[in-house]
Amino acid sequence: MEFRSVNKILQESFLKNWDRPALTNYQGMTLAYRDVARRIAKLHIAFEQCGLKKGDKVAICSRNQANWGVSFLAAITYGAVAVPILHEFKAGNIHYLVNHSEARVLFVDDVIWEGLTADEMPDLSVVVQINNFKFLYAANEELAAIRDHLNEEFGRRYPNNFEQEHLNYHEDTSEELAIINYTSGTSGFSKGVMIPYRALYSNIDFAANDACPMLKAGMNVVSMLPTAHMYGMMFEFLFEMNIGMHVHFLSRVPSPKIIMQAFGEIHPDIIIAVPLVIEKVYKTKLKPLIDKNKHLMRIPMLDKAIEKRFCTELTTAFGGKFEEVILGGAAFNPEVEKFLHKIGFHYTVGYGMTECAPIIGYAHWDKVKVGSAGRPALNMQIRIDSPDPENIPGEVQVKGPNVCLGYYKNEDATSKSFTEDGWFRTGDMGVIDKDGYLFLRGRSKCMVLGPSGQNIYPEELEAVINNFNYVVDSLVVEDEGALTALIYPDWHQGELDGHPRSEFKKRIMALLPAINHELPNYAQIKKIELMPEDFERTPKKSIKRYLYQRD
Repeated sequence: MEFRSVNKILQESFLKNWDRPALTNYQGMTLAYRDVARRIAKLHIAFEQCGLKKGDKVAICSRNQANWGVSFLAAITYGAVAVPILHEFKAGNIHYLVNHSEARVLFVDDVIWEGLTADEMPDLSVVVQINNFKFLYAANEELAAIRDHLNEEFGRRYPNNFEQEHLNYHEDTSEELAIINYTSGTSGFSKGVMIPYRALYSNIDFAANDACPMLKAGMNVVSMLPTAHMYGMMFEFLFEMNIGMHVHFLSRVPSPKIIMQAFGEIHPDIIIAVPLVIEKVYKTKLKPLIDKNKHLMRIPMLDKAIEKRFCTELTTAFGGKFEEVILGGAAFNPEVEKFLHKIGFHYTVGYGMTECAPIIGYAHWDKVKVGSAGRPALNMQIRIDSPDPENIPGEVQVKGPNVCLGYYKNEDATSKSFTEDGWFRTGDMGVIDKDGYLFLRGRSKCMVLGPSGQNIYPEELEAVINNFNYVVDSLVVEDEGALTALIYPDWHQGELDGHPRSEFKKRIMALLPAINHELPNYAQIKKIELMPEDFERTPKKSIKRYLYQRD
């Protein structure tokens, strides 16, 4: 792969698509590429006057919206390192990540800012309200004055208006750090994945020349995945900006109803989604029709006509114009996948992770093998650490330009993530068939993937639960697509405190709302189950997790 500067590709895209629509808040305002460029130019002036240097960190914590895109692009095209932070993290987690990343600037929306405290983030120079780019906080009066005079300075530098010839973005290099993307929010668990520009370029190269060569300037995509995660950031935003597409941010909670409404209005040319979206449409729109027509579907010839009708119904529900629906971020329901394959729906299941920015495996919809995660993506290699990779599952290990530099300020985690011969350990288990298709067989790590692709680390949730009175220990497990907390309570202390066993059980079960109040919305516990005895443990006193996993 011959590397090209990502920022210079962006610059070319802005020049070519100056008057095209770039970023839209769904049912709200639209910014053309020229508008985005002007906002970036103003932020560059502010960065410069704040003393921001190339390589300094710029954190962004906001729900999806057009100005999220502006802020991110302003950071990288200036030469700063972008630090996207999931807006659903608790205030303490956000404080920790801003400090850990050594961010100098924080873009945040006002709702999130209400829960934050500037004193908890002493390295920040300014905090910027992302909706209007006003300063919510400045470390001193000189910094505060920068925003007050920004329009005046912009007019002084560009007296005849800001035009295409003024674009001159930072020229990045292959190994240069572009993004620090945190896999989690909590101290002790969070790892800042250091993503270099080569990984961004390789993913863009993959999308442009392998997955989506049919996409062109002026086409549409709906951004519904969290832009703070690499999957949504790369394939619903950054790639599209590089080729002049129009990104429509949902800018609200992406419920299935809102998503389908947006698809019907926007008619996207590509759909990037998590399985939950298509599974819900299947259950609500198609399953009743399948059950109603199951006898007719057994009649030769007629079954094909009914399947074609189902495919048309589903295609129409997703806007009717897309090349394919690319699914990733979580396991796909086998029943739904088999049905989609049978009716000829244009879907594919990819495989990736933050550490690969994110793509590892992919196959176009017409080359899909049911149950697989595709073949090695363009520029990537996959191997299985197994004596018989076709039949005996082993760890999936990968190599290629997509792979991260390691973990920020965590040399131990970095060294453990690579083999002696330089392959990245994914922590996933799988096999590869004779045609090169990867079939995942489970995750050797404890991480659970949430319904929208969020990383959920059970240890973090357990740490919260274990802080509650009368909880000795706990274990969070994935249970039919939801999370169940297994709790071993202090039965003896309950008796000593005068609580009858039946009343004590109710007391522990009643902790559920209080527990969920402390957890992010995407990591809510659905139910509690009480353990009559302590968990089985290893000699190191760790819980034997594998004994308690649900099918």
